[in-house]
Formats: sequence, structure tokens, C-alpha cells
Amino acid sequence: MTFSDVTPIPDYETLMLPLLKLASENPSAELRVLDATNLLASKYRLTPEERSELLPSGATFKFSSRVSWAATYLKKAGLLESRSRGYVRITLRGLEALKRQPSKIDGDLLSQYEDFRQFRDKNKKDKNSSLSENSETPIESIDAQYRKVREALASELLEKVKKCSPQFFERLVISVLVKMGYGGSLKDAGLAIGRSGDGGVDGVIKEDKLGLDNIYIQAKRWADKCVGSPDIDQFVGALSKKKANKGIFLTTSTFSKDALASVEKYEAKIVLLDGVQVANLMIDYGVGVSIDQIYEIKKMDYDFFEDDDAG
Repeated sequence: MTFSDVTPIPDYETLMLPLLKLASENPSAELRVLDATNLLASKYRLTPEERSELLPSGATFKFSSRVSWAATYLKKAGLLESRSRGYVRITLRGLEALKRQPSKIDGDLLSQYEDFRQFRDKNKKDKNSSLSENSETPIESIDAQYRKVREALASELLEKVKKCSPQFFERLVISVLVKMGYGGSLKDAGLAIGRSGDGGVDGVIKEDKLGLDNIYIQAKRWADKCVGSPDIDQFVGALSKKKANKGIFLTTSTFSKDALASVEKYEAKIVLLDGVQVANLMIDYGVGVSIDQIYEIKKMDYDFFEDDDAG
């Protein structure tokens, strides 16, 4: 198998064998995981975009996370060892494994080692564990489940908001914008709702707490009707009459392709936010939602152990 035969971003099991081979090139020296990540990214011909692709949580890069997990599993099987933070070194067991010239290293191969079987069996006590059953690392599995929960919540929020009154939706979007840092206080921002009159504008909010500029708002609480380019044209026309150059058009529905394209032709800066985007902003800034459960994922604090000279 050549590097070009695999998917653009290989899974962690695919990375195990080439990572172990990199460590074997200088068996007496430690291999920096960051260097190994860069070398593997080059060998797999990953683009800069693929190298910088984030996990859904946005907490870490997908490829470097997979390299780290490949190293973790190799260490659990005793094929690699780590004596310094961010470094690995191949063991005698790892060298012996390479002498057998395996075509790949995966969970099944690692299961021949007692150390790894104990690690695997301990994890399998958790019925939700998917160790070595798919191409996802544990962090990726957690991220995927989190994404599903978030998408379900966003869908539920959107359906609820669609059933609310248009006036409630206007107040809701003001709450979101204030949480994002616009408009100063909620009281000041609330006074601006509906004050601008009709003609395609529902309200105005300060761009920042100092009120250096105003942003005009149009909020459409529509269940199914798609926002078209004529609606955007009307909104821009209203901004022009007020000599304004910034506006936000929010809706619980969607925007047509023509509407999305139309904002490029205007001098005014127009931001379009559809229902899904509004729901996700509500989640991000805690509007209409509350915290149910919090899970903390912790990692080794290597700095804590740096003063230990025992080796």
C-alpha cells in the first residue's frame, strides 16, 4: 500500500505502522511527536487545509490528534515508550514487531500483547467504548456524540422559536447580539426594538458599548418561507434612507441563493443569519438554554513531574 492509496487524512490505526517505522530510524534517540506529525503529513501529502482541519469541538487539529492517539496505543502495547514530554522512543518489542514486517498495525495486532489487552479490556467495560472498532479516536468519538447532541438541541430550539411571536423573535435576537458584545446593556438595546419604524428595518443596536456606530436589524420569524433577494433589497433600501452602512438580517427560515449572492453587490456591509445559525448562536452564548451536564477531559500535566529526578 502506498501513501496515495489511503484517504487524505488517515485514521489513527493507519498511522501506527509508519509512526513506528519513523521511531525505528534512530532506535537510540527519542523522536519528537511534533516532528513525526510533520513528516507523516508530508508523506501523506496533506494540504495545509487538511493539516489545519479541526475536530468538531475546535479544540485541536484532527491529524495531530490522530498521530498522538497512534502513539498512545503503541505505548500501551509496549512498542513505544515515552520518557520526556512530547517525545517517544521505540522499544525492543517495537523493533521485534517491525522485523516481522507487518503490512499494518491495528488493534488486532496489538492485542497479542498482554499490556494492550489489559488496556483494551478495561476500556471495553464501558459499553460505549469503541476502542479499535472504528477509525475514530476516543476524542473524535466524544466530539461526534457532542455534535449530535448539539444539532438536536439546535433543531429543537429552532422549532420552538418558529412558534413564538415575531415580537418575541425580535427581542431574542437582541439578547443574542448583546451577549455577543453589541449594544451596550440589554435595557438600552431593548429600547431600540421597533423604534426605527417600518420600511424593512425592525431595530437598531450599537456596534459596541461606546456606541461608535449603529447596526440596523431586520428579523423575520418565518416558519417555511424562504427569504429572497427582494427582501434583502428592501432592507438595503431602508439602510440607504438612514445613511447607514451596516445591517444584520436574521430569520428563522433560510435564504435563497439569490439572496445570499445579492449582499455582495451592495456597498453596505450586510450579514445574513439563517435559522440554524441563530439557533447555534443561542447555544454558544447561552440564550434560551441552560447547562445540563459538564464533562471535563483532563490530560497529563508533565510540568508537575519535571522536578522529579528519579527518571
